[in-house]
Amino acid sequence: MKFSPKPNVFTSQLAEKLRSHPKRIVFTEGEDLRVLRVAEELVRQEVILPILLGDRDRIRQMAHENDISLTFVNVLDPSTSRELPRFAEMYERSSRARGVEILDCMEIIKRPAYFGAMMAQYSLVDGLVGGNQSLPASLFRSLLQTIKPLPHVPRVFSAMIMVAEHLEHFGRDGVLFLSDCGLIPEPEIKDLASMAIETGKLARHYLGVTPMVALLSHSTKGSSTTPAARKVAAATALAQSMVKEKYLEIEVDGELQADVALDPMASGIKLPDREVRHSADVLIFPNLDAAHISLKLLQHCARAQNYGQLVMGLARPAAQIPRTASEETIYGTALAVGYEAIKYHVLYPDGEV
Repeated sequence: MKFSPKPNVFTSQLAEKLRSHPKRIVFTEGEDLRVLRVAEELVRQEVILPILLGDRDRIRQMAHENDISLTFVNVLDPSTSRELPRFAEMYERSSRARGVEILDCMEIIKRPAYFGAMMAQYSLVDGLVGGNQSLPASLFRSLLQTIKPLPHVPRVFSAMIMVAEHLEHFGRDGVLFLSDCGLIPEPEIKDLASMAIETGKLARHYLGVTPMVALLSHSTKGSSTTPAARKVAAATALAQSMVKEKYLEIEVDGELQADVALDPMASGIKLPDREVRHSADVLIFPNLDAAHISLKLLQHCARAQNYGQLVMGLARPAAQIPRTASEETIYGTALAVGYEAIKYHVLYPDGEV
């Protein structure tokens, strides 16, 4: 059965842009029928050059048995790659620089997640997608230990992109960016401010307009004076000062309840002096529990389509997808990582941060 993506306001524009700038994306868990079907479709559309990691014979057998073409799909087994010794040496050097003693770097780099991350770090690919057959922590660990962090982001976090054109008040045009859905359990003030700025810049890149970023709370503009509400208010003030200092095309507001952030009618009632605005494009959650629970409710109860999670704060584009990911999620996430790579090539033309 062939995979045929459902065009939407988000993926259609990314596919169109990537046809002019196709990117090399490594899928760290290639022994997966979902990945094989998506890889075939990405090649057919001429938007992504897929590299699948795993056992070559196993992947080719799966493709043959399911009538999937691997034309222009590169299948690579890390355990037999000629890059393995070089990657192991580089990993050992970087680990030693961090003060970590590694006994057998070769065995670690044979793991597809680590091998793929090394490919991304040393520009053999433009981006990485993984996690479809493993626990999130294992992929995150490999990325954090191999790919350089961006110096201006205090802590690596993740952003989820959701599309629901059938829902009212779901972003400006049915697209919402959510952070942090995967990494920081209890973000500090500077973490929340950084998430607001970086996710806002992400939304600006994809949407092409000045995004509205809302820092969410159980409180709206001091309606509650709990420590949690005050923390979000402080993070909002810090993010707003960063926007002014760096002349960013981002609007930031908070602390806001979710209805005030998304529904102009609720905003007009609770904040009558606030100028009428469209629904927020970016939602920054006060902690991981709130973000992850909201993500799953939107996905499974409201039928919002999820793409990501994009790992933010690394020097190379990468995404972690869940083990339950649909082919549509894998497809859109690959497009998102590829489109991020276009921006990274502009910002870092020599490959260095």
